[in-house]
Amino acid sequence: MDKPLLSLTNVNKFFDDSHILKDISLDIYDGEFLTLLGPSGCGKTTMLRCIAGLESINSGDILLNGSSIKDLSPNKRNVNTVFQNYALFPHLNIYDNVAYGPRIKKSMNEAELKERINEILELVQMTGYEKRMTHQLSGGQRQRIAIARSLINEPDILLLDEPLGALDLKLRKYMQTELASLQKQTKTTFVYVTHDQEEALNMSDRIVVLNKGVIQQVGSPREVYNNPSNLFVADFIGDRNIKKVKVMDKKGDYVKVMLKDNIIDIKCSTNADSKNCSGDYAILAIHTDKMSISCSEKPNSLKGRIVSVHYSGSQIRSQVDLGGEKVTVIEYQSNDCDYKKGDIVHITWEETGAILLPMEEGFEERSGGYEEF
Repeated sequence: MDKPLLSLTNVNKFFDDSHILKDISLDIYDGEFLTLLGPSGCGKTTMLRCIAGLESINSGDILLNGSSIKDLSPNKRNVNTVFQNYALFPHLNIYDNVAYGPRIKKSMNEAELKERINEILELVQMTGYEKRMTHQLSGGQRQRIAIARSLINEPDILLLDEPLGALDLKLRKYMQTELASLQKQTKTTFVYVTHDQEEALNMSDRIVVLNKGVIQQVGSPREVYNNPSNLFVADFIGDRNIKKVKVMDKKGDYVKVMLKDNIIDIKCSTNADSKNCSGDYAILAIHTDKMSISCSEKPNSLKGRIVSVHYSGSQIRSQVDLGGEKVTVIEYQSNDCDYKKGDIVHITWEETGAILLPMEEGFEERSGGYEEF
């Protein structure tokens, strides 16, 4: 495996008595788009600020190209940060905003700087905006200039703290594609912070899922989406039906479980300890959009009654009562089963759509995204 560009080793961070980052260890590789994903307060922005040098760490180490940077000031680290509010200088035009870093460092003469600014502005599709002031730009344009101002310094790593958060939904989706494309063009390592799972899944090479200052899972978008390592990741990534089931029997990678009066075979998560599928109870997690409804019984299906049907364009969102347990099914096109409220139907899913996870202590007392029992 390639040598990491940046390594966090047993990093801990406290704010007074609050333990924000708990023994964080993570390797980041040259040229990758890595996203720190988690709910508000999980520690992702604090981790980014520790890498940037904007926050000190209480213990552990941060290595860049094999050398410790934990005691270096931000301007001594070859790392640049793009903030959500962009932090552009309002009294400078676009050319001078982008030129600011090289002028401070005196790394280029004015002729070299002009040529490099032209290249960078072309890269972010802002050629011709050199003389404009920041207040004359849209949110998306300001975001591009903030990235240009960072890229001209040729950082080892570009840190981005929810830079799309202030944009409207349509522009945000457009800029997701633009940012991912820009990262591949420049081959700059991006470390990106967001609480938006769709954003993370769309843009990243790898995703680091955080909760309460602890790394829950690191993997590709496909890995964390299809094969979560625990109940938190299963609930946070994607839209799933989360149900407590009774474990009846285990054979190979499959387990026979009971959900109310339905007995079905489920594959264990490969990210979970095999012993977790042999207890008395487990957690069944099924993607709502990998399920389908049939009017006739099928192998390994669940029988239920339609509670509600809602249409939204091509999407059909149905709620089904499985003898006291309600599940949500999302289908994207009509099928041969023309069901309506009150009809008896049978639910199946793709094999990758459902996994079995271990019971976790206190599951029944949890509220919010988890199903309560």
